[in-house]
Amino acid sequence: AGDDVEETEDEEKKDEDALVPSVEDGGRGRNGLQSLSPSNGKHSRSDIHSGQEVGWKTEQESDRLPLPALRFLPNRRPGVQPPLSHGDRCPSPAELFKLYFNQAAIKTLCANTNKNAAKRLSAGKTRNWTNVTEREMYQYIGLALYMRLLKRPKVRDFWRTATIFQLSHPSRVMSRDRFLSVTANVHMSDPEDDAVNDRKKGSPEYDCLHRLRPLYDSLRVACKAVYHPQQNLCVDERMVATKAKLGLKQHIKGKPATWGIKLFVLCDSTGYTVDFQVYTGGSSQASGSGLSFDAVISLSNKAFLGSGYHIYCDSFYTSPALFSRLHELGFGACGTFRNTRVGAPKTKVNALTKQSPRGSIRWIREGPLLFIKWMDAREVSVCSTLHTAFSGDTVRRVSRAGGKHGVLEVPVPAAVKDYNRFTGAVGRSDQLIGSASWQRGRKWYVVVLQHLIDVAVTNSYLLHRELCGQRGQQALTLQAFQEQLTAQLCGEGSPSALTSSNLHLPVAIVEGASGQNKATKGRRRCRLCSKSTPFMCEACRLPLCVIVDRNCHKDFHSCSKY
Repeated sequence: AGDDVEETEDEEKKDEDALVPSVEDGGRGRNGLQSLSPSNGKHSRSDIHSGQEVGWKTEQESDRLPLPALRFLPNRRPGVQPPLSHGDRCPSPAELFKLYFNQAAIKTLCANTNKNAAKRLSAGKTRNWTNVTEREMYQYIGLALYMRLLKRPKVRDFWRTATIFQLSHPSRVMSRDRFLSVTANVHMSDPEDDAVNDRKKGSPEYDCLHRLRPLYDSLRVACKAVYHPQQNLCVDERMVATKAKLGLKQHIKGKPATWGIKLFVLCDSTGYTVDFQVYTGGSSQASGSGLSFDAVISLSNKAFLGSGYHIYCDSFYTSPALFSRLHELGFGACGTFRNTRVGAPKTKVNALTKQSPRGSIRWIREGPLLFIKWMDAREVSVCSTLHTAFSGDTVRRVSRAGGKHGVLEVPVPAAVKDYNRFTGAVGRSDQLIGSASWQRGRKWYVVVLQHLIDVAVTNSYLLHRELCGQRGQQALTLQAFQEQLTAQLCGEGSPSALTSSNLHLPVAIVEGASGQNKATKGRRRCRLCSKSTPFMCEACRLPLCVIVDRNCHKDFHSCSKY
């Protein structure tokens, strides 16, 4: 551990970043675009590249992509991979989770936890330790997820007794002292190898991620093995919040967790985390083109993905050098850019001004690179190797004239619409992970372990949704999926299976009716046959007929379609 390191480039990112205003919300959403600062008048290489004699063109002038156009040729069929994609039965939440934390990963975690406990036991830092088993480790993870669903101020509160707030489930799975003991000793790497690696600190052979390496590498492989991404991908950062004092800690202004360990993440349009990398600072394999260039190139693995993928990123990553390199590799790219980037056009001939009407478009093409400026509430700058300058798309905007509000159809480049549509994939993934997060602990590598489990839970849920869609089945909500996963890891079975026998019962929609109102009061249309009925299912809260010649309640619950 060393002093906290603040990455100034990331701090400046959100101040200078040009984010595109959301098409749906009129530019006031999370993906809204900030205005770009004007050129400072200094000359650079890009002035010579773009040339002062070449001015910005308008939307009336035609544009076309250079040939040949990129073809989408993935190395595998996109989506869930066999054998998961075959068969009529949808795997349970626990079965999906164990694709990421399989028996080999749990066996490694148990072995290194036991070694770490033995080391601490000999040093007098722990006591009464018995080796943790694979089954017990799954129960430990299940209990930790249970604690996330039912939040308490302290971990010990889950085992409180003689109070109206007591919970019976945790004590049935594991005692309080055992849970705390496993938490104190959990370890991903071999403690003996840790000591050897620590002695290399300051040398090129030192691995600052050594304590994460076994599960970090296995989860990355699993994320790519069970699912192949769709065509549209997004690259962005993700922060794992921690207060630990270590050199890995970064600061990014504007993130929900401003201080923590930074990850570069590749997600597809569903929010599935395809690949990720922990940022460790300078790299011995750096290309010399900058951090953002190296991050995108390392995640865009053509040997794994194939070619023809579309990669979306914000202005921290976008540069002519990066997009040209991606085009050479067979990838299309689109993203907002900064005027100060080397290679960006600096000419002011026919450029947008503050007085330009909303919907004005200016563009310059340099080979496969298309630079677009679009006037919305403020100026928007986008670079793309996928789009033409203008293809006739419009977006609705509210305007005020003569004291009245009206709706206008404003011309918009296709690059801006697609950027708004696909660049939020990492944000969607962060939202799902945030709702599954249970990060507790003082050791930084334990916090990262918890984040790896969050990634596995979220990816498992996205697999569940896609598999249910393929089979025409109703997918569980995220909360229901987490509840079933927690129960199965703890060895309790599905919560719905435990109570289905006494909850799915026909009951009156309105209780207490008497006389002539018994059969008519509160009637609703049956979910199955659409005829009026005074009955509903107690668990589903859906109106369903229960009469001699029409038992829709039975038909509904016996059909897998529903």
